[in-house]
Amino acid sequence: MAMKFEKKEEGTFMLDVQGYVCPHPQIYTKKALEKMKNGDVLELIFDNPSSSESVAAMCDTTGDEIIEKKNESGKYIWRIKKG
Repeated sequence: MAMKFEKKEEGTFMLDVQGYVCPHPQIYTKKALEKMKNGDVLELIFDNPSSSESVAAMCDTTGDEIIEKKNESGKYIWRIKKG
């Protein structure tokens, strides 16, 4: 399955990296956030549990804020606000 990055509406983007293992979800998340403006929200969808630690650590470093975390039967859906 291919990585999917798209604009859902003004100020909201979606990145689907299901099927990828570390470090790819973190790398794609970083690249997606770099394309966005401060205050925009990224809806990140992934299914690799270990990616949650690396993405959370990256957000701490970059100043981006994880505003919502959902786990639906092994599918993680996080909303990250670009800082």
